[in-house]
Amino acid sequence: MIDMIAALQPLLIGAVLVWSARLKLFSRHATATAHRSGLVVLLGERRALPAYRLLGAVELTLGATLLLPPTLRLEAVAATVLAVGFLAYLAYTRRVAPTASCGCLSAQPTPVSGRSLFRAGLLVAAGALAVTTTTGWYAALADRPLAGAAVLLAEAAAVVALSPELDATWLLPLRRLRARLTHPLRGNSGVPLLATVQQLQLSDAYRQVATLLRSDVREHWDEDGWRFAAHAARYQGRTVTAVFAVPLADPEPAAVRVALVDDVTGQTLVSVAGTTPPAGGQLTVVPA
Repeated sequence: MIDMIAALQPLLIGAVLVWSARLKLFSRHATATAHRSGLVVLLGERRALPAYRLLGAVELTLGATLLLPPTLRLEAVAATVLAVGFLAYLAYTRRVAPTASCGCLSAQPTPVSGRSLFRAGLLVAAGALAVTTTTGWYAALADRPLAGAAVLLAEAAAVVALSPELDATWLLPLRRLRARLTHPLRGNSGVPLLATVQQLQLSDAYRQVATLLRSDVREHWDEDGWRFAAHAARYQGRTVTAVFAVPLADPEPAAVRVALVDDVTGQTLVSVAGTTPPAGGQLTVVPA
């Protein structure tokens, strides 16, 4: 299995290098990307773009030789050396110019992060594996196509996941999909949390304790027709939690009530009642 994985590494590295070279040589954003990169700090403003183009030419040449058979050990050695150079460059950029863009796989202005360093480290490891094999990637894929495809897909996914400049391509759409499916601003009742917050902020109970609050809603839960919303607060020098009870079926602010609960003892220090007492078992109100 390890022999097959090693034989497939030139294909992975070659694809990454060609993709990276595409940005440096053919993108209309190449000039702006070069001037945002760490090459400006390393080589100066005038030399940044020529160096960026030269690096793209090296990447394209080496990437093409890795993709085209036969695979030579010298190519794998060169890829490993280049990956080590990338790792050193990214580490230097992160140290001396933390706001500079990587300029690696996308024109998106993204500072060098730990993910960028891990990606470069992954390419170093892939190059070191490639040096150990004399089998071409085409032969390894032909021998075990399903296993080989699974390995390449997993490694490609790792490269993408470790590339913050590609987040807009896959991570942001996933987050939007999750938001559409989970409705994070809705409780189990289907009532938006924002509607609950607006109702309690219009209430007399909220006005009486507003100056004591030290946070927005920290947690909320629905029970027996009520929504309970907890805020951090300070009362007479004590750290307390202000627990608001808001009726889900009654939109009137007058129905909202609140209790200040001591975080240490659990004792209810103050309670302000609305028009109807809540039935939720998690809010116990006793005289202060």
